[in-house]
Amino acid sequence: MTFKNNFIKTRIYRLVEKGSHGNRMNKYFDYFIMSLIILSVISIILESIPEINNEYRRLLRGFNVFSIVVFTIEYVLRLYVSDLTHPAKTRTKSAFKFIFSGYGLIDLLAILPFYLPMLIKMDLRFLRALRLTRFLRILKVNRYNDSLNLIWTVVKEKKSELAVTGFVTFLILLIASFTMYYVEGEKQPEQFPNIMASFWWAIATLTTVGYGDVYPVTGLGKCISGIIALLGIGIIALPTGLISAGFMGKIEKRKHVSQEKACPHCGHPINE
Repeated sequence: MTFKNNFIKTRIYRLVEKGSHGNRMNKYFDYFIMSLIILSVISIILESIPEINNEYRRLLRGFNVFSIVVFTIEYVLRLYVSDLTHPAKTRTKSAFKFIFSGYGLIDLLAILPFYLPMLIKMDLRFLRALRLTRFLRILKVNRYNDSLNLIWTVVKEKKSELAVTGFVTFLILLIASFTMYYVEGEKQPEQFPNIMASFWWAIATLTTVGYGDVYPVTGLGKCISGIIALLGIGIIALPTGLISAGFMGKIEKRKHVSQEKACPHCGHPINE
């Protein structure tokens, strides 16, 4: 019986966890889950369009229930094989490691808004806000896509550089908002009433969006605005450049590894 249970668990593990085994059923499962995630998000978008929702409400709700059932089964299966994916001293600790892992929390939050109203009574406004977490389903795509996983790996490797870039950006925003408040506050008390309002202007200017709802009228203010806008071009490009360089480096490394083949005699890699 134990051998049979281990055999079933291994088969389930190979089905739900993408890995080097990559058999045909595993690929079909991956494609099915990816397609269901994308269609699920599309259905949420369609529900927000009154004309479509009024005409196809039952169909959209039916599909939502179907997707929730599939995601729930997937979650239970991953919980069942958690001792293989998240090894620990006991099965309970393995289950908790999976539940509180990044992917585990995303999977749970993807289905929680459907079940929670059945368990406890809550205010309808909170229900509407809770439904927004359904968009977390799109994050589940990351588990099934090597390219997205590669980007996430690059972000983790470059987190120190990205953190420095973020800190410098915040510092520039803070200085700009302070400066504009003291320069434009007296001339435009409604547009720059406080530093927080000036902070919003700094964000819009630094990101070169420039909505035009708040803008300086003094000569010094316009000069500062121009400098902030020019700095924004470089500041926004920094994290993009870091991630792009890391991404290209990973791709080149993968190509290099794929071109190597182990020698059957000595075991050393050789170039084809």
